[in-house]
Amino acid sequence: MTRYSALALIAFCAAALVPAAHAQQAPRVVSSADAPKAIGPYSQAIRAGQVLYLSGQIPIDPKSGELMKDAPIEAQTKLVLDNLKAVLAADGMTMANIVSTTVYMKDLNDFAKMNEVYGGYFPANPPARATVQVARLPRDVAVEIGAIAVKP
Repeated sequence: MTRYSALALIAFCAAALVPAAHAQQAPRVVSSADAPKAIGPYSQAIRAGQVLYLSGQIPIDPKSGELMKDAPIEAQTKLVLDNLKAVLAADGMTMANIVSTTVYMKDLNDFAKMNEVYGGYFPANPPARATVQVARLPRDVAVEIGAIAVKP
């Protein structure tokens, strides 16, 4: 048996041993009634393989539908992170599964206050993060946060 034939046989056998559960699945929508409904043509989250892509959440109370745009940045940040947490739970994940976030802020002068609340949600091994100031956010809120989570 040549070296090439042996490698091909090993690759074939290894592929045959991979369980069907590990096969690539089509992306699927993940949603939670405990988070605000999408306010446009997008999903709360999309699961692709082991990765969950969470759309940006803004401070909308999922029960009342009330927008908290005039609340302090701390309250807005808490509600946004609670909404992300609810979408994660709908897919059997927690904040510990988040590997990356993007924080959009209306005013980076509020960064320290936002960061204090944010840090409470990630007490160990916080995810990678990008934080940017933007000219305007949907419905004129002060903060929006999107995330990527992985389920091992």
